[in-house]
Amino acid sequence: MGKITGFMEFERIEEGYKPVSERLKHYKEFVVGLDDKQATMQAARCMDCGTPFCNNGCPVNNIIPDFNDLVYRGDWKLAFDTLHSTNNFPEFTGRICPAPCEAACVVNVNGDAVGIKSIEHAIIDRGWAEGWVVPKPAAQKTGKKVAVVGSGPAGMAAAQQLARAGHDVTLFEKNDRVGGLLRYGIPDFKMEKSHIDRRVEQLKAEGVTIRTGVLVGEWPKDSKVTNWSKETISAAQLQKDFDAVLLTGGAEQSRDLPVPGRELDGIHFAMEFLPQQNKVNAGDKLKGQLRADGKHVIVIGGGDTGSDCVGTSNRHGAASVTQFEVMPMPPEQENKPLVWPYWPLKLRTSSSHDEGCERVFAISTKEFIGKNGKVTGLKTVQVEFKDGKMVEVAGSEKEYKADLVLLAMGFVNPVATVLESFGVEKDARGNAKASTEAEGGYATNVAKVFAAGDIRRGQSLVVWAIREGRQAARAVDTFLQGSSNLPR
Repeated sequence: MGKITGFMEFERIEEGYKPVSERLKHYKEFVVGLDDKQATMQAARCMDCGTPFCNNGCPVNNIIPDFNDLVYRGDWKLAFDTLHSTNNFPEFTGRICPAPCEAACVVNVNGDAVGIKSIEHAIIDRGWAEGWVVPKPAAQKTGKKVAVVGSGPAGMAAAQQLARAGHDVTLFEKNDRVGGLLRYGIPDFKMEKSHIDRRVEQLKAEGVTIRTGVLVGEWPKDSKVTNWSKETISAAQLQKDFDAVLLTGGAEQSRDLPVPGRELDGIHFAMEFLPQQNKVNAGDKLKGQLRADGKHVIVIGGGDTGSDCVGTSNRHGAASVTQFEVMPMPPEQENKPLVWPYWPLKLRTSSSHDEGCERVFAISTKEFIGKNGKVTGLKTVQVEFKDGKMVEVAGSEKEYKADLVLLAMGFVNPVATVLESFGVEKDARGNAKASTEAEGGYATNVAKVFAAGDIRRGQSLVVWAIREGRQAARAVDTFLQGSSNLPR
């Protein structure tokens, strides 16, 4: 372990932020990471527990005590190798993962968790700076061809693992650039897209063929997601051309709010709003970009996507930003004896909230109101739970002014009709039905077609996507070769 008494001697060190006044002027990352001394001190707090709950709290099962110890001892290269052995893209998770590993940290039982995420961030940034991230092409080819459909973190991880196993992998993406929601859902100020671009170059050097602007299947006629695909390919064609197909698309169908006035202009899904700014940041020219300049913005939905809308609206120069959450305000501090080592319910304030936002909890939108076809406000009511049901609070009706309303209430299932195209059976939520059991894991009801990531499990975290991509790659490799040397 690190320093035997480190967890008692040293306090948790948080990564810093650049000043609000400075960061609102641009869309670049503004987190100030730990320096070597701070990372070493933070790693010294790791207890090297007999049962490291952090490993189980981490979906990719990062070997956290080991890389903490290695950072404490100054062996950054071995720490990098240890981190990379379980996680293909630590620079993604080190920036945008909510760190369930820290919730499970034993020090967190009655103190402040070890800053695992910040240490991971420091390790991978050091790895890139030192030139340790290099392509690892397969020494021998298998002659098998695999199609991976969807280039988010699940698809990227699966493609990389399968290529390293010696298969000829083609990664299909319906958008014009690789990355899925990492590219067009996560704002650049949380994760700059150069991190994706570097990994794309690594994938290509490892033999992955990447085809962007290609939609597998077809778009549903009622889809409100912009169709950036230039080419369409049928499921039957992929099944004919490849020995295995792995579906790793996202759950991009946004949850709607069907209340009176929904048809008014100025009410948009978050995924109509956020991708446009990312495309502009990438140098694209857009006509009629959705912007919040000088507007009173209401964001409906209290999760990460809503927070992203808040941060982007503030950078546009919104007159005001208000975020609604239908659930009651959670406690500022969780009941650790009750919830540890699981992910706790507690109030989470993001950097975007700190930049300017009014947060309203336990509120429900009853109606959108407007003038001349444009939204001008919302009629709301406070709600509370009684006898296990959500009920309205009498006399709590209120109107809010709004020029722009952004719906950020989560995602329900895949958008494109890729599942129907392949004839893949769906679960009750409309996602691909595929077991994760070791024998035949991630296989759908359709021969040689597999599914992993959000298209299978529903909306989830980037770290779960990477885990599923890695595990599905092992399942596909086993299907093709009879066994697999890829890690679980």
